[in-house]
Amino acid sequence: MIDTKAVRVIVLDDARRVEAMRVLSTFRTDFYRCLTARADALFEVTDALLCTDGPVKSLVDLVLAPEHRRGHGALYDGLSSGRVDVDRLRRAVAGLPIPRAADGRIVLAVDVSPWLRSDAATSPDRLFCHVYGRAKNQSQLIPGWPYSFVAALETGRTSWTAVLDAVRLGPADDVAALTAQQLRQVVERLITAGHHTGGDPRILIICDAGYDIPRLAFLLADLPVDLLGRLRSDRVLALPPPQRRPGDTGRPPKHGPELALAEPDTWPPAQFTTTTMTSRYGTATATAWNRVHPRLTRRTCWLDHDGDLPIIEGTLIRLQVQHLPGDRHPKPVWLWTSITTATTIDIDRSWQSYLRRFDLEHTFRLLKQTLGWTRPRIRTPQAADRWTWLIISCHTQLRLARHLTDDLRRPWERPTPPGRLTPARVRRGFRHIHPKTTHPAAAPKPAKAGPGRPPGSKNRQPAPRYDVGKTIKRAETITAHRKQTGGMVHPRCATAVSTCPRSGLVPTRRTPPMPSGNC
Repeated sequence: MIDTKAVRVIVLDDARRVEAMRVLSTFRTDFYRCLTARADALFEVTDALLCTDGPVKSLVDLVLAPEHRRGHGALYDGLSSGRVDVDRLRRAVAGLPIPRAADGRIVLAVDVSPWLRSDAATSPDRLFCHVYGRAKNQSQLIPGWPYSFVAALETGRTSWTAVLDAVRLGPADDVAALTAQQLRQVVERLITAGHHTGGDPRILIICDAGYDIPRLAFLLADLPVDLLGRLRSDRVLALPPPQRRPGDTGRPPKHGPELALAEPDTWPPAQFTTTTMTSRYGTATATAWNRVHPRLTRRTCWLDHDGDLPIIEGTLIRLQVQHLPGDRHPKPVWLWTSITTATTIDIDRSWQSYLRRFDLEHTFRLLKQTLGWTRPRIRTPQAADRWTWLIISCHTQLRLARHLTDDLRRPWERPTPPGRLTPARVRRGFRHIHPKTTHPAAAPKPAKAGPGRPPGSKNRQPAPRYDVGKTIKRAETITAHRKQTGGMVHPRCATAVSTCPRSGLVPTRRTPPMPSGNC
């Protein structure tokens, strides 16, 4: 007697594998079309990354892989002189299936990971990268290339993420402005690809404490997104102003009492309190206050803001867990979300989604330690960007092949059910499915080695050396902004002194008169 249920499961599993193989092959073809110069060499380098056993230690080791049919000269020539249509590759990645949360919501995480190049004095555009875990777990500033990654997170405890974009931060870039632009482009590509429509839940974007969360929420207010991030424990926020009573005169206040995160005496009674039992952290208690906002001043990024400074309200969440692995006295975590009137469901979803942000750290570890993202000693930042996108395409192919490979585990490793393999174990079996996928790269043509540098000759064109750090210093105060712009600014209204009627100075140029109410 034939078990119809077992037959149905086998047929469905075969259908999923056929569909997964079709998506993988289609992406490989689209990826090859994105390589506009040295396409064959760059494509075979990616195949060598996918099929090589063990971590990548150096670039030249990839030449020994059977999938790389060219010599080591073609490998370095592809990275130095090749070209990648990054915009087209971004659209191809955004068109792939995207993981979602349990309620169908897309959850994005953004974070910066540095490519440290402390000994590369001839490499331009290096910045001082904030690094932890060195020198007895103390933070340091090491020269390198910082990259901002955006990835879609999955549900549950997993090491899989869907990397959607990567942008290198330059010496003249504003981190918050560049991150907002990057997130805007990612969200627009997801909407164009049909992953988000008008009736879908709002996209949740998760950041760490290094980002200015209220400013990102202000810059992305016109998109269907909610911002969530961690705050430093020494921040001071403002509560909403009290309601005006009949008979009150004067200008209504914009800010209410202050709420210092480090001073419990300033905390008002919590509006919401939720308790959740977790298997890893014990009892998790979340308290929340709605309509909490930072008190902005005309400093740094808000110096050039036109009009009155905005009131960026959100919900403040204090998360306290019972214990951590190895730490019996955990400190509370402060979160801020752009949802102004959050409910208990929104509060629990926010802190639980924030815990999933650490899955992106597993992706960084895979890119660096297994795929060798930071192993090459590349001189130019353009070649570094090219190599970074090859790594992203390699990780994307591993994600698409997670249901196609078998578990080739070591004798000391535990068995893993299908579909739950880690990226490293999927890469271990990718060589077995590689012959079944598309191979658009052409066969190499026979050629002779170049003449090279004549023996005994010296390098008469030494590479230039570059300094490390920002090339443009942003003004932090009105006085510094006045010195940079060459003009004078009124300390009360932040307008040019020559146009302010209360400055007492004679205008140096013809300007239209302004009403005295501006001051």
